[in-house]
Amino acid sequence: MISLASGKPKLFTKTEWSWIFYDWANSIYATNIMAAIFPTIFVSIAGEAGDIWWGYGTSIATFFVALLAPILGAIADYKGMKKKLFTVFMLIGVVFTFAIALVMNNWKLMLVGYILSRIGFSGSCLFYDSFLTDVTTDERMDKVSSWGYAMGYIGGSTIPFVISIVVLLVMGYSNPFAQKFSIIITSIWWLVFSIPFLKNVTQTHYIERTGHTSVGQIFRNIGHTAVDIFRRRGLFLFVLAYFFYIDGVGTIISISTAYGTTLGLGSVGMILALLVTQIVAMPCSIIFANLADKFTARKALIGAIIIYTLICVVGFYMGFSLEPHQDKYEAALKADYTEQLKDLTDENAIALRDDLKNYFTDKEAQIKADEAFIKIIGEKETASPEVERVTVTFANFIANRYEEIDGFKKAISFSTILFWAMAVLVGTVQGGIQAVSRSYFGKLIPKKRSNEFFGFFDIFGKFASVLGPFLYALISGWTGRSSFGVLALILLFLIGLVIMVAGKKHFEALDTQTEE
Repeated sequence: MISLASGKPKLFTKTEWSWIFYDWANSIYATNIMAAIFPTIFVSIAGEAGDIWWGYGTSIATFFVALLAPILGAIADYKGMKKKLFTVFMLIGVVFTFAIALVMNNWKLMLVGYILSRIGFSGSCLFYDSFLTDVTTDERMDKVSSWGYAMGYIGGSTIPFVISIVVLLVMGYSNPFAQKFSIIITSIWWLVFSIPFLKNVTQTHYIERTGHTSVGQIFRNIGHTAVDIFRRRGLFLFVLAYFFYIDGVGTIISISTAYGTTLGLGSVGMILALLVTQIVAMPCSIIFANLADKFTARKALIGAIIIYTLICVVGFYMGFSLEPHQDKYEAALKADYTEQLKDLTDENAIALRDDLKNYFTDKEAQIKADEAFIKIIGEKETASPEVERVTVTFANFIANRYEEIDGFKKAISFSTILFWAMAVLVGTVQGGIQAVSRSYFGKLIPKKRSNEFFGFFDIFGKFASVLGPFLYALISGWTGRSSFGVLALILLFLIGLVIMVAGKKHFEALDTQTEE
């Protein structure tokens, strides 16, 4: 039972619950595919430039949806169109997510599948967000929006996420079946729990279609909406601030595990840390809505932006403190180990060499190497000369490069602690900043033209999501340091913060309008 303010219904309506449940349905995509599991799989298959390709792929997908958002929004505002477009994009996302599992031997096809599935995901979210004005009232909008994110975190982002982690831990993170399972469960969960939305949510605010409705009329509607947004100074400033700060939020979600993998942090540890994010985010999303009611949405959003700026600082230092040790370790590993063993031909020796290469960065590789050592000891007399050569070379590497190894191990431990700290901080604000931004915007726009306005809201958000990953990839590639790519994201939050603070007078007018 959900307790709302005195005099208001204690339970959400069937329609509101059905809308909320789509967050439960699609949040597994945001966790398994966008944030936690699939990025680490992709980077491990694509190689050392995997995080950069991941950034470019994310930019391509979001750019495409951003380009179409106003047009799709204008079409969806006509009677009967919103649900149809929602269904098409939802199915595109589900189908191409499933397709990723079928092409996991080819990172380029995986990237294509990810781009198409993300287009489907983002497109469906555009229409889902705009349905908020159809399923509830202005007074209940903050609560309904926040509970959508909360249910997404506790359900879609946690239950199937935990199942995926268990399968990966039991079968091994590099096990092909376990990796495919984490992707397949995403598409199935998404499809099944979308059914309540498909059955019970309908478009109640719309523009009647007439015999004069044409492509030209659609584009004229888009133009009128753009003019309306620019004319309302407070609304324009809010959307502009949203463009920058939500860019940083989306980029952090998209690149966090890819960034950690590039630094050599353990995949399983990072995923467990992100699980903590989901658990923390559930209650914090609801608390955030209450803070917005008590202190106004503007002040709540300013607080969240400040916390995200701190997250970027922690993320930068996490990499900046680790990268020098990582460089020394990798140079030593190449000189005293990898180069010495590049001419191996024995399959067992090659497998052992590769496991030992990742001995200090991959727990699974460490376990496999330890098992191989036990086997070698037991079959010492029959072990091949190349296997013995690998063990001797690795032992010499440890003896001669103790300083580099010890420094790298300590740096990884420290950075892992910082990653967990970031995970908790992100959980406190991630759902809240998105939920309150969505509901705040929904209360300020004409209901019959909600999709047109949300189309522009989405284009600001999606073009922001193009800028963030691109900025991260560009700065990381230019400097050769992923940490500087994270540092660049601070600029996005600072710009959003300045607009939110400097536009106080206009935002207070919006707050008054909201209360009225």
